[in-house]
Amino acid sequence: MQPERDRGRDAYARKAWADAYAHLAAADADREEPLEPADLELLAASAYLTGRDVECVELWARTYNALLERGESIRAARNAFWLCIHLMLRGQPGRSGGWLARAQRLVDAGETDCPERGYLLVPVTLVTLDDDPATALELARDATACGDRFEDADLSAFGLTLQGQALVGLGQVAEGVARLDEAMVAVTSGEVSELVAGILFCAVIETCRLTFDLRRAREWTSALTSWCDAQPDLVPYRGQCLVHRAEILTLHGAWAEALDETQRACAAYGQSSEQPAMGAAYYQLGELHRLRGDDAAAEEAYRQSSRLSRLPQPGHALLRLAQGKTGAAAAAIRRAVDETRERSQRAELLAAQVEILLAGKDVRAARAAADELVAIAGELDAPLLVAASRQADGAVRLAEGSPQVALVLLRSAWNAWQELEVPYETARLRVLIGLACRALGDEDSARMEFDAAGWIFAELGAVPDVARVESLVPGTVRGLTAREVEVVRLVATGRTNREIAAELYLSEKTVARHLSNIFAKLDRSSRSAVTAYAYENGLLA
Repeated sequence: MQPERDRGRDAYARKAWADAYAHLAAADADREEPLEPADLELLAASAYLTGRDVECVELWARTYNALLERGESIRAARNAFWLCIHLMLRGQPGRSGGWLARAQRLVDAGETDCPERGYLLVPVTLVTLDDDPATALELARDATACGDRFEDADLSAFGLTLQGQALVGLGQVAEGVARLDEAMVAVTSGEVSELVAGILFCAVIETCRLTFDLRRAREWTSALTSWCDAQPDLVPYRGQCLVHRAEILTLHGAWAEALDETQRACAAYGQSSEQPAMGAAYYQLGELHRLRGDDAAAEEAYRQSSRLSRLPQPGHALLRLAQGKTGAAAAAIRRAVDETRERSQRAELLAAQVEILLAGKDVRAARAAADELVAIAGELDAPLLVAASRQADGAVRLAEGSPQVALVLLRSAWNAWQELEVPYETARLRVLIGLACRALGDEDSARMEFDAAGWIFAELGAVPDVARVESLVPGTVRGLTAREVEVVRLVATGRTNREIAAELYLSEKTVARHLSNIFAKLDRSSRSAVTAYAYENGLLA
């Protein structure tokens, strides 16, 4: 029978991480023949890739000590590097810095050029990125050069990614994105190890989010999904990566799938303060509940995100607005804007502030917020941000009494959201376009825009927005939307859900949802009762 150690090595080569961990751990338990440091490294990596965070720290530390005992200080430094990175990603800067110092001391004592010197620039660059991107860029270039010199694909990809992030921080977005794309070519072609690939996927998707580059975020998230699907044992989305996936799914209208992802993240990591991404996960959970109209669940999720050090804005302020607490919403968003300096974060807050200020009739302040948002969009030149800025500007123009100018801006924003495939914002634009048409005296066009918006909101499950659209259309039957009246008429003619779906170009699931809403609004419990109501109220005329 093949020894456990050899079976573990074979499993690792096949990327069967769970089997690799099981066999190597079994071999490690046999104290008569302790694992060699090379096998301990495989065991530590397998623990990391299967989400055994505590075990991988212990194993890398054991490997470090075993290598020191053998006098292999440079290899020991590489294990110390992985301890440093792993602990940094878990939000433990003290322990991470301690292992970095140990690794640096070993490399300095070696007095030889080696890849480890480049690897140790990586955590230093990460710490420097936010406060001093220019210095971070120089460090990242040195790390890349070291990787190229030693033909170390992992280190080169690390360096390129850090260069991209630093360039974005310096405002050189196009050049920064080019570096990120180059790093991703190495990742997606399988040139880098799995340990590095997952980290770089997360870093690049995060940078795409900060630059509002939705297309790239979507592309690399899709690549990340395929990469994980090819390794069933891999813990699929560590920390922030899973949250970014949920954010993209939300933008593209896949709310049910996004909710599953965020709930899975929250269930897996609980409320661990050692997982920095958990605050973002709970915030995203709050966003989904808010959009779907579950105020209590949204409130609790935002509270959890705050406890985990994630500012619950602008979502919590928008929740207060939906609850009719305009004053509280305005105060919360104003404080958040005043405290935020980073441009991309400020832009997200400003878009919400415009909406909240307009609801409170403070048009002058809304104009100032919209102007700043337009300026930031001009600097970053990101399609998503340009669409949001035009939407905000158009909404303010409408409130200022310039519906014709507003309509031009709003239709431009609508086209931009359409191209980005963001259905919720597309529907919100149609509501604003409808209001502009109404202000210009074109009631027929306004009703068509409201009907289209209501249909999209119903498809998404955006309950509060469906109700708002209904309130904008006077003369509806018992609160039925135009789409629901169509469904009632077809029910009354004996159509099945499938036939109604085919005639109205809807899914059967959407037709069933419409029927559920119709039963509730009409206080009827059967199709025959709805049919009777249609005849009694002349809906078939």
